[in-house]
Amino acid sequence: MRIVLISDAWHPQVNGIVTTLTNTCKALRELGHTVKLIDTSPFRTWPCPGYADVRLAFLCGPKLRPIIEAFEPDALHIATEGAVGYAARRYCRYKDYDYSTSFHSRYPDYLNLRIGFPRSVSNAYLWWFHRKSSRVMVATESLQKELESNGYQRLVRWSRGVDTDLFCPRSEEFIQDEGPIFMYTGRIALEKNVEAFLKLKLPGTKYVVGDGPQRREFENRYTEVRFVGYQSGQSLARYMAAADVFVFPSHTDTFGLVVLEALASGVPVAAYPVQGPGDLIDDPAVGILDNDLRRAALRCLELKADDCRRYALRFSWENCARQFVSNLTILDKGRNIW
Repeated sequence: MRIVLISDAWHPQVNGIVTTLTNTCKALRELGHTVKLIDTSPFRTWPCPGYADVRLAFLCGPKLRPIIEAFEPDALHIATEGAVGYAARRYCRYKDYDYSTSFHSRYPDYLNLRIGFPRSVSNAYLWWFHRKSSRVMVATESLQKELESNGYQRLVRWSRGVDTDLFCPRSEEFIQDEGPIFMYTGRIALEKNVEAFLKLKLPGTKYVVGDGPQRREFENRYTEVRFVGYQSGQSLARYMAAADVFVFPSHTDTFGLVVLEALASGVPVAAYPVQGPGDLIDDPAVGILDNDLRRAALRCLELKADDCRRYALRFSWENCARQFVSNLTILDKGRNIW
């Protein structure tokens, strides 16, 4: 099958959407599908305020349409609701093509936290954006129920995977600081609630792996915390596996791929009992969900690495890709692929 994926988020951005699409594209090709991902790169872009690595594209339609038509896709999926996604949606509506979309992030919460933009306006836009989709893919059961209660229709599940070859138990001697090691990995930004982790009174050493607009502020304020910056590939995997506990303080993530990466590394997860980690961690042997994040982190020290690893092996990108394909619709006939 020839599949077009539309996304305003792509490399060099580092986030769950990019990780999901990168691994899904790879798995789709390994399954024999032909995939074309269209991001912001063919268009004129401007940096997003507060996020220098995020480029915003405008007036994409005239360039986007011939790219899609030249590829001659069987199915088209719109992964994000930005300008490129909007242009793709408009094209499909004009051609009377069926298309699928996915709901990845809580942009209304992010925009409200960062610039005070009214959630009601953002939520109304997202509902409008997805309302004509033949399928709206969501990662978890709780998100599906929430969106259904808000009037979304034709919701289907599209879970996630983890690279269990890269993220695996390794020697903890990679980090020489006093243990236990409590770690956060991800973007250092307001919506990730990283400061909730930094404020915790914990034994041993706290590590923050990642970058973002609040990194310099937090480095100056929390001098006892080790900030090691952005890491990827083997370096990221070594840091992850050297932790004793992974602390995930976010209230806004709809899934949390880093939770799976920690578990695959044999590291238990402490998190709030909210959407995302609440959907992923359904076994108290691999993580602790508690409104008292410090208590959750300390209790995780009692959990076993083998149980975490075994739990994560249930998730694969191949299964994720197969589920994705089963949710697609033929571009011009509006019927299920399988």
